[in-house]
Amino acid sequence: MEASNPSQPPTLSGSFPRGSGGGYTGFDLWLHRLTILLFVFVCAVVGVLLVIVPWRPEWTDNRFLLTNLELRRLVGSGFVRGLVSGLGLLDIWIGFWEAIRYHEGN
Repeated sequence: MEASNPSQPPTLSGSFPRGSGGGYTGFDLWLHRLTILLFVFVCAVVGVLLVIVPWRPEWTDNRFLLTNLELRRLVGSGFVRGLVSGLGLLDIWIGFWEAIRYHEGN
């Protein structure tokens, strides 16, 4: 049994049990592939939304922000919009980085 290294954070790539040959087998392999695919898809969708939504009128013209003018001014500033869009780009990068790093280990 392998000892876990507490200095290394767990990754999505190593979250399922492996067969004796070091690779995934059968159901675990397909479950791993599906998990990676869903992770990349969710990261891409959330990232694209975070890039686009801050620049739409709905970002500041909504029921919650119409009653709170200070918060509306803050959320409508270019800095906050750029920060949220930057987080969206980071989210897209994380998803595609995980897809690029994916290998089956066989």
